[in-house]
Amino acid sequence: MIIIVMGVSGCGKTTIGMQLALELGFDYYDADDFHPQSNIDKMQRGKALNDVDRKPWLTSLSQKLSSWEDDNGVVLACSALKESYRRILASNVSNIHWVYLQGAFNTIESRIKKRAGHFMKSNLLESQFNALEEPNYGLYVNIENKPLDIIQIIISKIKK
Repeated sequence: MIIIVMGVSGCGKTTIGMQLALELGFDYYDADDFHPQSNIDKMQRGKALNDVDRKPWLTSLSQKLSSWEDDNGVVLACSALKESYRRILASNVSNIHWVYLQGAFNTIESRIKKRAGHFMKSNLLESQFNALEEPNYGLYVNIENKPLDIIQIIISKIKK
């Protein structure tokens, strides 16, 4: 089983994804760990990534998802902001459970400003919201819920 926890930077993908994987006994991966250095450098300079920057990263992630599909279970935290990105991610696998962590700009911006040591800066959040194409499928979870409640919501819906 593959679960992709998606949403803009700062919505809680890493926190929720790690805890969800732990609860389910799945492996956990963060898509940010697979960015080429050129993408990380660009974001550290305060520049938003474009589709050309993202395509090789998404293609590589799709191949990794294919190799992970037969594993015990995998949770991937990945922004997956656009439908075209989600299509690339899903292109080599048969079944993905999408979990969209949905939240308000102000809530997420305040979270990002409190983070230390992350390459994604709060000034890039607006570009993420501008690029975001909310899916018309998958599980929507409001980030105003407590993390443990979010985990339980996800687990109860996926097990159905």
